[in-house]
Amino acid sequence: MTKKIAFKTLGCRLNLFETDAIASAFSKEDYELVDFDSPADVYVINTCTVTNQSDSRSRRVIKQARRINKEALTIVTGCMATNYKEQLQQNEQIDYVVDNDHKTSVFSVVESHYKGELVKPDQFDKDLFGYAAADETFHTRSLIKIQDGCDNFCTFCIIPKVRGRATSRPAENIFENIRKVIDFGFKEIVLTGVNLGRYNYKDYNFEKLVEEILEIPGDFRVRISSIEPDGYSDSFFRLFAHPKLTPHMHICLQSGSEDILLKMRRMYTAKLFGEMAAKLKASHPGFNLTTDVIVGFPGETEEDFKQTLQLAKQIGFGHIHTFKYSVRKGTRAERMTEQVPEKLKTQRSEIIRQLAEEMKLGYRKTFVGKTQKVLVEKINEDGFATGFGEHYVPVIIRKQGLEKNSFYEVLINGLTQSDEPILTGAHVNQAI
Repeated sequence: MTKKIAFKTLGCRLNLFETDAIASAFSKEDYELVDFDSPADVYVINTCTVTNQSDSRSRRVIKQARRINKEALTIVTGCMATNYKEQLQQNEQIDYVVDNDHKTSVFSVVESHYKGELVKPDQFDKDLFGYAAADETFHTRSLIKIQDGCDNFCTFCIIPKVRGRATSRPAENIFENIRKVIDFGFKEIVLTGVNLGRYNYKDYNFEKLVEEILEIPGDFRVRISSIEPDGYSDSFFRLFAHPKLTPHMHICLQSGSEDILLKMRRMYTAKLFGEMAAKLKASHPGFNLTTDVIVGFPGETEEDFKQTLQLAKQIGFGHIHTFKYSVRKGTRAERMTEQVPEKLKTQRSEIIRQLAEEMKLGYRKTFVGKTQKVLVEKINEDGFATGFGEHYVPVIIRKQGLEKNSFYEVLINGLTQSDEPILTGAHVNQAI
């Protein structure tokens, strides 16, 4: 009898890649993938623990699975499963806790369970990169894991504890993975990892790796997911002249204050970040540079916060993801004095959020009258195609009969009047 399995992924694109690979393994066997809010025999929750809010959401999702089907097999994996492993193992709502080191064993754990075997996830080998190329995923884009772990040890961050030290995937394995998913029909490749810029395998650094990926034959484009502002060479930006590399990067700023960046133990200065952004935008006009900002870090003064606002305005980000600083046990920042009151964090977060919305709208308006090469991801209820242009800006193509997972050249003629301004276009040519 076919068993039904549901997945829920929280957190970063690295988790999304790993969920896709695990789900694909189940779909190739006698399992039916269903929505997480549907009755299932197995629920797999791939958790995040980067903030207290992430932990809370992960716990809510675990409870949700039990409410839907109390008899289902519930597996919790991911960063929260690593950070709170022993605590979660005591939770009667969870059958198996699989840490990040053993995440590739989720399929084996389930199969062994249904065979009546006594199984412990830790009995399987550790393998950070042992994920098969996923031919069936939850996305039009194919996420490719190239790296895991981090050696930066920022004072606010728990990732080195739950993901371990920086480790790079062998380059040939990455090339093989990409060639396979291109053969499966994927047209957008998203490179993902914890600290992409620190990729280093034999004679490959991040720049050389990307350069060779761009030369792989096929009708596809490459996107770089979230990256730190350090670790890649000055000549890296020249690669954006290649037609396959999309003109968008999410580079994490976190603060525009030199003092706060020092306290965070970031590996760059606000001045260098501003210079890098200016160089990038000058060499590639219209480039979409997005970022993360943390507000309310211990000791952040009003002047520190103003410096962040000033730098953000100077750079002109396409969007800013804002996070209120969250104390994580086991980090250096936990022991810092001058913790900022929650009310003040909320006020500063709202100011950044409003600025982000203004910059997002202003940036997207610049596309009106220009073309975008859109990869169709969905067909909406009106029969119109939706997807993302090369600058990672959402587009609605007001034309019916278009095909999913296809490229179209779209002339942008407006934006939707909504909380999330989306580019709209009507003139369409099939992209070659």
